[in-house]
Amino acid sequence: MKAQAVKQYIFLTILILTAAACSTVRVLDTEAEQGFQLSEYKTFDFYDVEASGVELEPYTPQLDHVKEEITKQLEQRGLSRSTAQPDLKINLGVVVAEKVQTRETNILTDPPFYMGQRRYTWKSEEVVVRRYREGTLSMHLVDNARNELVWQGAAEGVIPDDNSAKLQNRISKGIQKLIQEIPQ
Repeated sequence: MKAQAVKQYIFLTILILTAAACSTVRVLDTEAEQGFQLSEYKTFDFYDVEASGVELEPYTPQLDHVKEEITKQLEQRGLSRSTAQPDLKINLGVVVAEKVQTRETNILTDPPFYMGQRRYTWKSEEVVVRRYREGTLSMHLVDNARNELVWQGAAEGVIPDDNSAKLQNRISKGIQKLIQEIPQ
């Protein structure tokens, strides 16, 4: 009976680690000022976002969704949004980059080609598998009274090509993961 419980525990652990590894959004890095606690602040607002670049134009409407999701997450943690002298100001940065996924050719799976009279050659090379876009959201929390950075974090994920509902869901999950990293 004990061996069965150990096997179940190992299986569940592997399942959880696999699910975490397959996550569509990754928190890249977070850093807080020494002693920073979100609970010390009551209100927040956003700096004006200036979107520029041809790559960002299709995603400009999504910035409103980003702000709504951050507002929702921070309100769940006890803060309220206020435009009149907020305790925290939030600075957002968005980068969208075109990425290329490649694979290396292999002599076992990619046969050599005939290269002339009795000269068979083969060399390994990179082959494009797919192209995709990856978005990175950076978020800076600034103490408005001192005008100093108190917390910063970034998250990234692959941007789905075909479905704006899927994109909004991915944004929501990414912001939720990022906000969870803020010390309470």
